[in-house]
Amino acid sequence: MPIGDTQPSVRPASAGRAGGAAVAPAAHRSGTRPRRTRGGLGAERYAPYILVLPAVLIIVLLRLYPLLLGVNFSFTGDGAQNGTSVGFGNYRELFGDPLFRTALSNVGLLVLLLPVAVAIPGLLATFIYLRVPGHRFYRSVYFFPAVLSPVIVGAIFNLLLAFDGPLNAVLGSFGVGPVDWLGDPDIAMFMVVGVHIWATFGMALVVFLAGFATLDAALLDAARVDGASLRQVVWHVIIPSLARTIQFVFVTTMIGMLTSMFGLLFVMTSGGPEGSTYLPEYYIWIQQGQMNRPALASAASTILFMIMLVVGLLQIKLLERSGKED
Repeated sequence: MPIGDTQPSVRPASAGRAGGAAVAPAAHRSGTRPRRTRGGLGAERYAPYILVLPAVLIIVLLRLYPLLLGVNFSFTGDGAQNGTSVGFGNYRELFGDPLFRTALSNVGLLVLLLPVAVAIPGLLATFIYLRVPGHRFYRSVYFFPAVLSPVIVGAIFNLLLAFDGPLNAVLGSFGVGPVDWLGDPDIAMFMVVGVHIWATFGMALVVFLAGFATLDAALLDAARVDGASLRQVVWHVIIPSLARTIQFVFVTTMIGMLTSMFGLLFVMTSGGPEGSTYLPEYYIWIQQGQMNRPALASAASTILFMIMLVVGLLQIKLLERSGKED
């Protein structure tokens, strides 16, 4: 055969490769996903666990492990019995101490006042969201107390609530006799809790405002069209829609009351008068820092942890049940 008549032969294998290159984009355009290898599927399956592993390690090493050490330490003795197992001796001593029993009774008072501590930021957030008269004032000043140190807040209210302070001077102008706000065992704890609520409600208000950002405005418009009053809108529309936010604020506010009032107590009353303003965290500090009884303080810390756990779970269950009933 002459050389000029020679034609290149077309091999099927080459055509297959060329055709495969053309078919692949078409298959991709048609929406079919490429087949993943077994190794790729395994990596994708374990990716979430790998991402949360650092956070889990931090929680275990810095939270759970010290908690277990504290619980174990609470069953040992202090002083001459340091490191010696004493069983439930520390717990029996705690419940026999009148100051610790007072601290536990004050925890019950905090639980009773908790709805007030949640209702105040909730109502203010509602006013801001509904733009009622004065909402700009609340928006501008609501967070100011939250940036103040508890020591500064305590010092300010020590001056305001002093026996010869401005509050009693105002009451005297109306013919009311002076009240020993921080020296009367019957009202001192209420004063400290009230100051704590004033100083911390800004954080809860921010959480409520974030919850309002997820609220469906159509529900409010429908309620207004139906002629619902402000109370009916709050009770039948806003509260059910913000059930999860309310649960979160309830739990975090309760934890804050049980674990973040030491600064106020130390500055305003130092546990007095007559131990009436003791809380478990202040009792723990006294036993650890002044009495040098770390094992007894560990027992009190364990009881405080159990109280927070039980109260938090009960609050969540009750709020969930009320939400289902609504």
